[in-house]
Amino acid sequence: MPTFFASDFHLGTDARDTSLVRERKLVAWLDHCVAEGADAIYLVGDLFEFWFEWQQAVPRGYVRFLGKLAELTDRGLLVYVFTGNHDMWMHDYLEQETGVTLYREPVIHEIYGRRVLIGHGDGLGPGDRGYKRLKKVINAPWARWLYGRLHPNLAVQLAMYFSSKSRESQPSREVFLGPDREWLVAYSERKLREYPDLAYCIFGHRHLPIDYTLSDNKARYINLGEWLNAYTYLRMDPQQAELLSWQSAAPAPGNPTTNRARAPLPSVGPGR
Repeated sequence: MPTFFASDFHLGTDARDTSLVRERKLVAWLDHCVAEGADAIYLVGDLFEFWFEWQQAVPRGYVRFLGKLAELTDRGLLVYVFTGNHDMWMHDYLEQETGVTLYREPVIHEIYGRRVLIGHGDGLGPGDRGYKRLKKVINAPWARWLYGRLHPNLAVQLAMYFSSKSRESQPSREVFLGPDREWLVAYSERKLREYPDLAYCIFGHRHLPIDYTLSDNKARYINLGEWLNAYTYLRMDPQQAELLSWQSAAPAPGNPTTNRARAPLPSVGPGR
């Protein structure tokens, strides 16, 4: 029974496909996970381009995705959701309405008898002190309370504007920068010294599929990539863990998915 991991869907913004088309592909992938007999599904942050929970409202849309999560957990499937830097303001809506288990920090789970470190990845590792300070401010209860005083129409519009500006300002990071410059590799190495029996360190955030063997020549740092363009995910079973690309066409409304092809990705960086 395999376990599946994916991250960085950024629902709410258009990329290679519109957000709605991407959402339909995501739902088709979740159905595929069930068809393969999924043991659990981990959604590792930045599910949405922006998310905020007012006392009586949540952002408009995403009904196919949220409904599918509720359907899966109603069947008894374990679905774990991690907050990312774009949706760190999740509170308890997804847990109460869809039945997922929500994490705001990295966790270590035992999967097939192996210890696996899982987290979104933002604010981890050396450097990036400005973002780390900003994250502490944004996560403060008073900051969440102040933002909640804004009308949802204005609050969502502001958040989407600044999110797009932030994305435009980021340099292209579509190549592996080497272990000395990849901060999540450095963080994984530090956690490996703390927990020598770690088998995998699995993160999102980086928007690049990476499978890199750490310094003990056994543990692997895996980055899940993204669903803005590449539609990558990780399939893990007792024998192996493999990065794949979801190539199913989005089903037309009312029609089942018929194409569930998947393609393995080449490894990035030395070691595999």
